[in-house]
Formats: sequence, C-alpha cells, structure tokens
Amino acid sequence: MLFIRSLIFNIFCYGIIAIGCITNSIVGLFSRNATMKFWNYFFIPGIVLSLRYIAGIKIEIRGQEYINQTSGIYASKHESAVETYVLSNYLKRATFVMKKELTYIPIFGWAQALYGMIPINRSAGSAAMKDMLRHAQAMNRDHRPIVIFPEGTRRRPGQPPVYKPGVALLYQHLALPVIPIASNTGFFWAKNSFFRYPGKIIFEFLPPIAPGLNKQQFMEKLQNSIEQKCHELNMETIREYPHLQKMLYTQQGSN
Repeated sequence: MLFIRSLIFNIFCYGIIAIGCITNSIVGLFSRNATMKFWNYFFIPGIVLSLRYIAGIKIEIRGQEYINQTSGIYASKHESAVETYVLSNYLKRATFVMKKELTYIPIFGWAQALYGMIPINRSAGSAAMKDMLRHAQAMNRDHRPIVIFPEGTRRRPGQPPVYKPGVALLYQHLALPVIPIASNTGFFWAKNSFFRYPGKIIFEFLPPIAPGLNKQQFMEKLQNSIEQKCHELNMETIREYPHLQKMLYTQQGSN
C-alpha cells in the first residue's frame, strides 16, 4: 500500500511540476507577477492537496503570527524537497536562495529563474556571496520575503548541523529580522527516497531574530533556535509514529 500511494503521489506531484514549469517558462517571458500567481494559487496548492489526499501527509503550521508576506528573511531547516512547496503555499511572494546549477536544467531551471529565485554558485567563493546579496537586495526592494536554507543542502532528521555563512551575510547587510523555521519533514519525505510516509509534517515559525547582533552571536542564536526546536519536533514525531524512528540519523552506520 505504501508503495502504491507513493507511486501515485510521485506521478501526480512531478506531473504538476512539469506542467507548471512548461506553463511558467512561457508566461514568465511576459509577466513575472503572472508566473507567481500561477505557481502560488494553482500549482503549489495542487501539490499540497496531493500530499494530503494521496500520500496521506497532513501539514500543520505553527507560529503563523511570525509570518510577514512583504519582508523578512526566513531561515529554514532543510530535510526534504517538500519545504519549497509548502513554504511557498504560506509565503505567497517568497523567493528562495537556490543552487545556481538548478537554473541550467531545461524548462525547470528556466521556470525558477523567471519566478525570481536567487541563484548561488557555491563554488565561486566570495563572488557568489556578493552576487547572492545583490539579488537579495533587489528582491527586498520588491517586497518579497527571502527564504534560505542555512545548511545549503538537505540533512536527515537528527544529523549534526552544518550552518554556512550565507544567511549571516543577508542578516547583516539587509538589516531585516530573521525568522527561524524548524520542521520534521525528513521523516515523511526523506532525501533520495521514493517513499512518502503518511503522517503529520510540522513547520514551526519561531520568534524573529532582530537585526543588530554580530555574526557569531547571530549564527549561534539561529542554530540553537532551529536545532532545539527540531529536536523537540523529532521526539514528538517518534512518539506519534514509532515506526519512523528508523528515519532518525544515528552515528552507528548513519541509520
């Protein structure tokens, strides 16, 4: 049953993404606003509904009082592909910091670029940071919230964190509050996994970190805030779904 549900969901979900990318690669040539509306009010809700009614995955959003639709930097834990879809459903005009090489993928990459994602070439060092900041400043002037994954890549639930300095650069130069986001997505839609496990995904928006801290203070506060809450969500998930404990990272064999 799990295999069948996962298969149907994957076909439906990636079908929506393919249709969305083709549509918006055309629409985006004429209007970026129309592109955002197509994604945010049709394609993305379709993916979220398919999570609920095909994969059996419910979404719970906590801390919605910290959501601002026109400004702010959102620093999210990244355990799954689902973050980009679900967060887009609640941050309607958000732009995401993403690997630049993804924009080179025919149709998919073009659609992301036309939507207004912020590309970053992680192999370009300081030049990449400057380019990311330039794009972020433009998005901020356009009153679009910015979503960044501070670790830069997907991690397993409970895996030791590796936070990178890009989020601190945005924090210091944009002088915007940073809203941490904790989640438990990796239990239900794991990295490089075909299966989608039924249950409840939780995204928790945490109290904003106001501008003014130095880099070290900020990074410590951000990491502590996200990791502590993720640990709490992990324990809550295991209590609710004991069979998913196998998804939790352990040092012994990384199982």
